[in-house]
Amino acid sequence: MATTNNGTPKPVRCAIYTRKSTEEGLAKDFNTLDAQRESGEAYTRSQAGEGWLLLPAQYDDGGYTGANMDRPALKRLLADIGAGQVDCVVVYKVDRLSRNIRDFAKMMDLFDKHHVNFVAVTQPINTTTSMGRLMLNVLLSFAQFEREMTSERTKDKQSAARKKGKWTGGPLVLGYDLDPRNTRLLINAEEAERVRSIFHWYLEGESVFSITAKITKSGWRNKQWTTRGGKPYGGQPLRRAHIYSVLANSLYTGRIRVDGELYPGEHEAIIDENTFDLVQARLKQNCTHGDPAHRTRMESLLRGLIYCTGCGAAMYQT
Repeated sequence: MATTNNGTPKPVRCAIYTRKSTEEGLAKDFNTLDAQRESGEAYTRSQAGEGWLLLPAQYDDGGYTGANMDRPALKRLLADIGAGQVDCVVVYKVDRLSRNIRDFAKMMDLFDKHHVNFVAVTQPINTTTSMGRLMLNVLLSFAQFEREMTSERTKDKQSAARKKGKWTGGPLVLGYDLDPRNTRLLINAEEAERVRSIFHWYLEGESVFSITAKITKSGWRNKQWTTRGGKPYGGQPLRRAHIYSVLANSLYTGRIRVDGELYPGEHEAIIDENTFDLVQARLKQNCTHGDPAHRTRMESLLRGLIYCTGCGAAMYQT
């Protein structure tokens, strides 16, 4: 324990960090972030005799995964540590700070550089000893293993649901809306007509470039929707990349692609399978399968090696 010249404990400025992976339940008057912070405050008060002082700043990340460091409150915490404003970081459990060993190691290096201690309220972690560091790495290894297992189970569950034709989430596409229960896709009549027009024009022989010019003149835009959290997405002008995406999307045939296979979906089709197949054949026929040397002005190391997964066209340098 560090002391001042008169023998009293040197103040230890403590920052409490809390995190929850999902936004579920965060709207409650007392949620899991509040519970984590309350435990951290109680622990900090219990160490008042050692000079521990609770900083007023709150570092709460609600709805952020521990698999990476892309979290606003964590970034503020690390910035404050770098500015020398924190002496100790208090968390409820180790995995609240991180579930990734490499990210955790980076943070521990930063803590060591600025002489910042790390405390987990419910786990006997002491980062000042080699044994404590070993126990920390063991706990973090299990946390990362648990995260990866949970991720695999979630992917398997979503894959099984998609094979049954169910909508499991993701960005909405032009032509469909999400029903109020967020369980299936419903046809948006106005947008669906635009999708049919794009397929019709392409089969009539128009190029994607001319189709893009036509819809730009008409003022058509990409699918726009609002998340449950109220954040708007989409609504950009339709570009050639969007048109290619529409023409190659098997979702419009009432089917869902899972691991390269197509399964009947619960949603209604906008485009019949025959029309879709004709469009795919024309896309394949019109795509550039090679990049002739005489057309290449600059040497490209990956020329002839990278192809579009949607239409099979060779990518080229520009």
